[in-house]
Amino acid sequence: MTAVDRVSLSVMPGETLAIVGESGSGKSTLGRLLLRLLAASEGRVFYQGEEITHASGARLNQLRRELQIIFQDPFASLNPRMTVEQIVGEPLWLHQEMKKADRHYRVAELLKTVGLPAAWAARFPHEFSGGQRQRIGIARALASGPKLLLGDEPVSALDVSVQAQVINLLESLKHQLGLTMVIVAHGLAVIRHMSGPRGSDVSRADR
Repeated sequence: MTAVDRVSLSVMPGETLAIVGESGSGKSTLGRLLLRLLAASEGRVFYQGEEITHASGARLNQLRRELQIIFQDPFASLNPRMTVEQIVGEPLWLHQEMKKADRHYRVAELLKTVGLPAAWAARFPHEFSGGQRQRIGIARALASGPKLLLGDEPVSALDVSVQAQVINLLESLKHQLGLTMVIVAHGLAVIRHMSGPRGSDVSRADR
C-alpha cells in the first residue's frame, strides 16, 4: 500500500498552503515528508531550490532549525516531566547552544509572543488547558527561528471556542515573523481562515 502517491505541490515564501484530505488519506504523512521527519521511498523534496530528499548529518540538523512543526495533540506533544521553560528552551540549546541565562530571557519573550505570561515558564504541562498547551507548542516551534512552519491539524484537538483564538494567533505570527506555512487539515473551516488561493487535496482513494 502506498501512503502518498502522485502528489506534487509547492509553496512560496510568505504563503500559506493547505493540504486537505479525509482521515487516513496521508496528509500528515505528506507533511512529515516535506519536513524530512519521514524518509520518502520515492519522489523528491526541494527546499529553497536545494534537493533535501536525502539530506543527513549537519545539513539535516540545520534543516531542523528552519523547518518546524506544530503537532496535532497538545496533550501528547509536551513532555509532562519538563517545565515550560525546559520545553520551549530545548531548541535554543540544541540548535544554538544558547547559555542558560540567555535561554531564560528568550523563553520569556517567546511566551509573550504567543500570548502567555512569562511567569508561567516555571509550570508543568498538566497545569494548562488544551489551548494554552498548544500555544506552548507554538512557542517551542518558534524557538529555533524557523522559516517554514507546518501545522499538523493544529486546532482539531481543541474546543471549538478555542480554535479561533489559535487560528488568529497563527495568522498574526505569520505576518509578524514573515513565516511560510503549510497547514494540514481535514475540515474546510480552518482552511478558509488560513490558506491562500492554492491548496492540495490528497484524498485519492478509490470510491
